[in-house]
Amino acid sequence: MSQATPRGSALDEVRWVDTDAALAEVVERLRSEPAYALDTEFLAERTYWPRLCLVQLAGPDWVALVDPLACDVAALAELLGGPGTMIAHAASADLPILERACGARPSLLFDTQVAAGFVGLGTPSLGSLAQAVVGVRLDKSDQLADWAHRPIAASARRYAASDVAYLLEITAAIEERLDEAGRRAWAIAECEAQRNAAFGDSDPETAWWRIKGSRSLRGRQAAVAQAVAAWRERRAREVDRPARFVLSELALLGIAARPPATVAELARIRGAESLPAAVARSVLEAVALGDAAAPESIRRPPRRDVDPALDAAVGVLMAWAGQVAAAEGIEGRLLATRDDVKELVNGMPCRLDDGWRAELLGRDLRALQEGRAALRLADGGRHVLLDRASEPTPPRPVS
Repeated sequence: MSQATPRGSALDEVRWVDTDAALAEVVERLRSEPAYALDTEFLAERTYWPRLCLVQLAGPDWVALVDPLACDVAALAELLGGPGTMIAHAASADLPILERACGARPSLLFDTQVAAGFVGLGTPSLGSLAQAVVGVRLDKSDQLADWAHRPIAASARRYAASDVAYLLEITAAIEERLDEAGRRAWAIAECEAQRNAAFGDSDPETAWWRIKGSRSLRGRQAAVAQAVAAWRERRAREVDRPARFVLSELALLGIAARPPATVAELARIRGAESLPAAVARSVLEAVALGDAAAPESIRRPPRRDVDPALDAAVGVLMAWAGQVAAAEGIEGRLLATRDDVKELVNGMPCRLDDGWRAELLGRDLRALQEGRAALRLADGGRHVLLDRASEPTPPRPVS
């Protein structure tokens, strides 16, 4: 899939791209490559939508720094949709931003952070992974640069370029380890699941679920919280500001607890004392909508039908899952989260039912849950063994 990059050579040619014509040349140059590296720099502190400020691209021996503030990065859709594999590190942050900016997802994805979890490297930062796998120490001193500022300082450009310059070399090294462990297919499947993950716009009518303490609200309070939170979400999108800048959560909870009917009552709520007049009127309109809402219109978070009496079983199975992950050299949360095990124990569909997780862990957990297997200590507690009651296979030790 990837081509190993001779160490440091990608940084020998770093090109600043700030015109549509120059970007078209970069896309054309990368289209013929079997793999290309990609990273993004963005700011999200003061806007509702993360503001894409830089796209870093790398081929086998060169880097392009694309300025989205100067050229139309929608042109990258042609590259993303092509046959090449996009190599990224911790791509879950980049994919939604790329889709919003370019209207496309990569047709193939290899995430070096995800893949590292299959070869005993945990969930590493790019810096620690580069050091461990290819022996390169990345300079992270410009990690918190203001990427919207122009011109970008030379040191920040070098930092941005280094985020993609070694990804092809890192990928080649990880793929070699994956092949030795027979886990390349597992890593590819996990990257594909990440590539296809849903990350559409959230529903304003469920925005109130994210407010701390919202689950305790009932009746009129819940209806008002739903209506005001939905208004806040839509307003935040409209003005492209974080929702908390439109109306604080403290104020929102205060409004839900004692729904105001007048501007004066609203101004007495902590966090809502100095709202502009037009905003205050909009909040009161949302409160009125909540007051008038029918009880059945309240959208409550879906309930997970779990049995608290099974928590002990979840704990036992989580302990076994953790030991299997450690023995196999796989990142624990990559193999199974507590929610995964809880779903399995409560008879719900879960990630442990299929694929590599079922092969490595899920089937054993089902056998334990159903009494077809048991755990026992050996060597004075130094090893835990899984004994299958119905199969003649020898017990599997886990140190």
